[in-house]
Amino acid sequence: MTIRILLVDDHTLFRSGIKLLLQRNPEFEVVGEAVDGLDGVKRAKQLKPDVVLMDLNMPGLSGLEAMQLIVEDLPDTAVLMLTVSEDAEDLTTALRNGARGYLLKNIEADYLTSAIKRAAAGEAVIADAMTAKLVMQFRMGGHTASNPEREKLTPRERETMICLARGESNKEIARHLAVAESTVKIHVQNILKKLKLTSRVQIAVYAVEHGMDK
Repeated sequence: MTIRILLVDDHTLFRSGIKLLLQRNPEFEVVGEAVDGLDGVKRAKQLKPDVVLMDLNMPGLSGLEAMQLIVEDLPDTAVLMLTVSEDAEDLTTALRNGARGYLLKNIEADYLTSAIKRAAAGEAVIADAMTAKLVMQFRMGGHTASNPEREKLTPRERETMICLARGESNKEIARHLAVAESTVKIHVQNILKKLKLTSRVQIAVYAVEHGMDK
């Protein structure tokens, strides 16, 4: 099925570029655009999109405020924050208040399209560059717990987990471990299955929580 997308950003050129990119993919349909948070809330209620790409800092109603209103009224709509802010507090606030994901505007096109598909499928999506910051926030307020499930992991899978906790991408992990990217993907899938997790972010947080991040 086609994923219906609403774009909410006060920069016309950026919206136009994202729209052009997404329209090249037959799996996506850009059903509307909004110039600020308030307009975004109105358009979301009218169009009921599958995914909303929401800028963080906009005049009037902020992206965070607009996101909260949308997820309250439309719980089945995934809101992805798409921003230049790499502030850890912005990240944690967005996730705490209902955002399905947090992406940076400098991500590659392939990553964006993949993130939209994953978010539409119900998965939380965090830019690789922000994962380490999320883990740091978690570490500051968390504590180490034990879990026998960790013993199911192979030494290489544990090494992969450490890299994920640092916020490394598959390419960086592959280079660090001197293996192919396809091998890293297999390790990640094995970790998800063995620990009954659903995303790379959950793996990173699990690593910190259980003292497996170093």
